[in-house]
Amino acid sequence: MTGAPRRVWGLMYRHLALYRRSWPRLLELAYWPVLQMCIWGFTARFIAGRIAATGGGAQAAALAGAALLGGVLLWEVALRSQMGVAISFMEEIWSRNLGHVFVSPLRPWELVAALLGMSIIRMLAGVLPAIAVAYLLYAFNLFALGPVLVLFFANLMLMGWAVALAVVSLILRHGAGAEALAWSVLFGLTPFAAVFYPVAVLPAPMRAIAAIVPASHVFEGMRAALLHGAVHWDQLGAAFGLNAVWMLAAALLFARQFREARRRGALLSMGE
Repeated sequence: MTGAPRRVWGLMYRHLALYRRSWPRLLELAYWPVLQMCIWGFTARFIAGRIAATGGGAQAAALAGAALLGGVLLWEVALRSQMGVAISFMEEIWSRNLGHVFVSPLRPWELVAALLGMSIIRMLAGVLPAIAVAYLLYAFNLFALGPVLVLFFANLMLMGWAVALAVVSLILRHGAGAEALAWSVLFGLTPFAAVFYPVAVLPAPMRAIAAIVPASHVFEGMRAALLHGAVHWDQLGAAFGLNAVWMLAAALLFARQFREARRRGALLSMGE
């Protein structure tokens, strides 16, 4: 392995080495997704029980619970993807290593590639245990959605990455004071992502915003697949198109803020 792949792997290995001998870090990867699944799983079971008890029928109750659990699991894909990029970047700031990284021949796009690679690993380490918990405790199998699940994952990961690059850009611009955005920005989009309910229940102004959020199209497609067994390719196409726009905008913003941070010498002083 030589050149760019070697540099990308070197930065990824630097982060993987942090987890190799730190069980608290490994536990943290799966802790929140599993906790969320436990909380929402019992909530889904309660709602399903109430639907069945009021004459809604066992099938309607099961589908309502499945839609809720599916939303929780897929939203964790976006959250973990976004946090995987942002937290891996902040690890460099916390260790005051960012300046050292760019004294090396590492290029900005190689840093981004390493952060995305770590994001995939962190996302899988967090979401897969939650999927297992959903199956073992609530008999919900996310993989029953079929091959379209890969497209749902891809869209949510792309959206998470776009938001993460925007957050990293703000950290480059405003320094460590913007770190809190890594935990808050994507949560702020949750009402518009239609994770737990259809877009149709939103007020008209919020529906207009939801229409430009890629995740809303993913979750509309997920509910159609779960409730009706149909794949809405128009929703998936809209999600991919919006993600392309979001990623392009985030990449341009990152490139601009990185150049400015390098010009100001912020890469050396950030974190102090």
